[in-house]
Amino acid sequence: MDDFKELIESDHIAVFDGAMGTMLYSKGVYINRSYDELNLTNPDLVRAVHEEYVRAGAEVIETNTFTATAHKLQQYGLEGRLRDINVAAARIAREAACGRCYVAGAVGPLGLRIEPYGPTSFDEAKEMFKEQAAALLEGGVDLFVLETFSDISEMREAIRAVRELSDLPVVAQMTISLDGNTSFGTTPEVFTARLDEWGADVIGLNCGVGPATVLTAVEKMRPVTTKKLSAQPNAGLPRDVQGRQFYMCSPEYMAKYARRLIQSGVRFIGGCCGTTPAHIKMISDAVRPLSPRHTGRTGKLARAVLLEEQTPAETPVLPLEERSNWGRKIARGEFVTTVEVLPPKGCDASKTLESIRLLKQAGVDAVNIPDGPRAQTRMSAQATAVLVEREIGLESVLHYTCRDRNLLGMMSDLLGAAALGLRNLLLITGDPPKMGPYPDATAVFDIDSIGLTNMVSKLNHGLDLGNNPVGSPTSFCIGVGVNPGALNLEEEIKRFEWKVEAGAEFAITQPVFDVEQLLDFLRRIEHVRVPVVAGIWPLVSYRNAEFLHNEVPGVVVTPSIMERMRAASEKGKEAGREEGLQIARELLLDVRGAIQGVQVSAPFNNVRYALDVFEALPEFARRKEAEPAVSL
Repeated sequence: MDDFKELIESDHIAVFDGAMGTMLYSKGVYINRSYDELNLTNPDLVRAVHEEYVRAGAEVIETNTFTATAHKLQQYGLEGRLRDINVAAARIAREAACGRCYVAGAVGPLGLRIEPYGPTSFDEAKEMFKEQAAALLEGGVDLFVLETFSDISEMREAIRAVRELSDLPVVAQMTISLDGNTSFGTTPEVFTARLDEWGADVIGLNCGVGPATVLTAVEKMRPVTTKKLSAQPNAGLPRDVQGRQFYMCSPEYMAKYARRLIQSGVRFIGGCCGTTPAHIKMISDAVRPLSPRHTGRTGKLARAVLLEEQTPAETPVLPLEERSNWGRKIARGEFVTTVEVLPPKGCDASKTLESIRLLKQAGVDAVNIPDGPRAQTRMSAQATAVLVEREIGLESVLHYTCRDRNLLGMMSDLLGAAALGLRNLLLITGDPPKMGPYPDATAVFDIDSIGLTNMVSKLNHGLDLGNNPVGSPTSFCIGVGVNPGALNLEEEIKRFEWKVEAGAEFAITQPVFDVEQLLDFLRRIEHVRVPVVAGIWPLVSYRNAEFLHNEVPGVVVTPSIMERMRAASEKGKEAGREEGLQIARELLLDVRGAIQGVQVSAPFNNVRYALDVFEALPEFARRKEAEPAVSL
């Protein structure tokens, strides 16, 4: 039997199934009978529900045993069949999983008041839980999900019961009310700390309320524990519609909140009352791009991932050096050069193209075209890149962000870019709209740069995100951004590891002003090293240095450089410009031996200023001497 603990220890985001009761009710099983008994009387129906969730993308399915404890079964005269019901439930779920996902033994509260609120003792409660847990173990579960508990003391006895029988992982999930606390008044901070202390492997929330309230509680739970978090909210609160109860949250709404929950630290996501395979399918599709591949999985789940992620034999990935000139130089270890030039503000690209023509004449390998930097409104970066390649014949490195398009729009854009002959991509998350002139504009962010890297890598294998063939595979050279000066460097390195795992083939840094900082970063990513292109920004004034340092995310100008620019700028504009140029040349020479290329930014789109930086490189200096002067 596979070890679910490997999944817990990874950074993979796993999807649980949704509601069992909701589905059984929708298939004509009314609430006046025991749903647990169906494991014996109608196993095909239970199996069919499990199979729907597996097809929807669930990686963990729960047994149909939420109320299969002695006291609750007694209400139907079924207490004598407790073992049979739980064993059968586990076996039905395993058959439905068919080696593609984990089976979790679902255990709910006893339906009894335990001390000090009622006559049932702690030990009595523990023994009741043990009876059910033993039967689920006999049936062959991979883990236990203790869910929908309001009484923290009752949850403690459930954990004790499982631990006395097995060392299988335990997912412990409390349920909260609209005020964010349990019905006993326990706050998320308190019960999270207790569950951590009592040895739960995953701590979470389920049922009770919709995703918005769960998100608020998760944000309080995250600082209290280092354990992985789970969330399985209801599809909102039920509404009475002509005597029937309906859950109103759509699959799209649940998927939207699934992404928010993941961004808040949740690693196991699913649904509870009111959620269906349609909800889980939307959640699974939303989660897949956000999740790094978990290479440590073995056995049944590994086979599932292999089935999902394998590439068709007829569509092998084109070698990097055959995709573009940029890719060829990267693959061969040659030093590459590029200049970042902003797209034009309007629809007339003639001036921008004329400046970029100077780059080709100077021998620069490519031009970087940013995609709405600082949320400014400019011509489409993709359109600009096509104009550059068709009219000038210089390769572009097209920046592509997640900010402005949903998954469908991004897929369409990327397929279109491939059809238009664009080959080199720099995949970045994108600056939020609040930085630009339209702060109320909507930011989409269906996925981040890690998910986008996964998407492009799949396209290079001839597949879309749903693993559907797209015909001829794309031939993109996949680049990602990286910030050696990030405030949370550990998180930056972790995200870079995920990007490389997702398929990144080169990286371009934020502008570098601290050589030692860059060299230290390169040492720390040596285990996942891909070719790194350093960003160089030639400062033009002290004011420019202040702006970059204080208002451009991820850019840190060192105090010594700030002082040099201050002193030079006091002498005049030209002195400031020359000092900034000298600093850029020094930085380029200092990092040259540790990197595989350089991207020089063109301040205020002044391409000539960027070209002046390259004169620090011997090969450019010799080229300039050998060729006729370019008229500027």
